[in-house]
Amino acid sequence: MLLRRRAQLPLGILLLGIWLAWPVAALGARATTADALARLEEIVAARLRAGAIHRAAVLPTLLVSTRPRYEASEGWFEVQAVSTLARIFGGAGVRLCEGCMVPRVEAAHGRLDYSSGPLTLAEIAAFDDRYRGDSARARTATWIDETATGVAVKMVDLATGQIVFAQNVDPLLLDTGSSSRTFTLAEELERRQRGESLTHAMVDMGMYPGQHFSLEWADQWGDTNANLTGFALSFYDPILGVGASHHRVLSWLNTSIGAKVFMSIPTAVVGSQIDDGDTEILDPLITGVFVVRVPFGRSNYAALLTASTNGEVALGITLLNTSFLPLLP
Repeated sequence: MLLRRRAQLPLGILLLGIWLAWPVAALGARATTADALARLEEIVAARLRAGAIHRAAVLPTLLVSTRPRYEASEGWFEVQAVSTLARIFGGAGVRLCEGCMVPRVEAAHGRLDYSSGPLTLAEIAAFDDRYRGDSARARTATWIDETATGVAVKMVDLATGQIVFAQNVDPLLLDTGSSSRTFTLAEELERRQRGESLTHAMVDMGMYPGQHFSLEWADQWGDTNANLTGFALSFYDPILGVGASHHRVLSWLNTSIGAKVFMSIPTAVVGSQIDDGDTEILDPLITGVFVVRVPFGRSNYAALLTASTNGEVALGITLLNTSFLPLLP
């Protein structure tokens, strides 16, 4: 029996690979943090422009803590955080409290008090009063911590303890988007539980083997908001028709099954002017369209199946809750 020896990397090559990969990981984490700080600057600047944050109410701000997550960020992260705040608020609006997060010894009432760890808001305000000199009293305190995905920031009013700004910021703002979607879903659930209606705008585009194109506005209603009833405008099958629609949303994949009934405007106009029964018209006066829509996950698109009383069967796509330019973001 022939035994083959497993190929093994020499120890030197393995150590060299680890040594080369280590700086790359450190630089990657630093790049992520730098991009997150850039997003933080954009967010706060936008809120200042919008009036959500007022300079007079938050400045001067006292930078209490800049806590790095990685050893490679020691020193560098603090400088970047201070630079970011200085660009946002101006150098005169930011103070650095280097003694806020170190152990402290105070002499009071004939005894020495030793304390360590985070300060209370009252202690932070006392620090500012003790060392600010003739400058204006700090109105807010700011903490910026480095995280695995970016930075975590909070700004608190020193007088009232009110949170002025608090957010986790990553380079692509995925955390912000995820939080926004979570709140939207929560609001949607509460709205459904209250049974409140919601208006939807939908564009149906059936393209094969037949055709059906229509625009629909429907109101979502009912105890479980499973009904969609509204107004529809058809552009093909029938050509230029107006009518009403009703759909029922099922629990399976949020599939909706329903129908639309259209009155053909050209047929109604021409039919009232021509008495000859042999005259051919484009569409019957009344057209019914059976509709099935299956949404693609949580997107604004759905697979579409339509079948009309004119003998047209079409497969296509529906644009859900869309605008007049549905293909643009």
